[in-house]
Amino acid sequence: MSEYWYCLKHHRVEPTEGEPNKDRLGPYATEAEAARALDKVQERNESWDHDPDWNDDESAPGSTSGSDEPSS
Repeated sequence: MSEYWYCLKHHRVEPTEGEPNKDRLGPYATEAEAARALDKVQERNESWDHDPDWNDDESAPGSTSGSDEPSS
């Protein structure tokens, strides 16, 4: 079974042999899926930005603190 990766260094789809995994996204089952890797990242970021369960904004409902500092 072939796997495809999206190379963040060269901005192109690569087979398993390629840049180190730290420089790419994947694996993807098809070359077409790998080619859409950055679109998928953007879609997920937008979804998470509007997900109340993942909103770190202080004004979000259920938020207890806007700081990661421990209280004294």
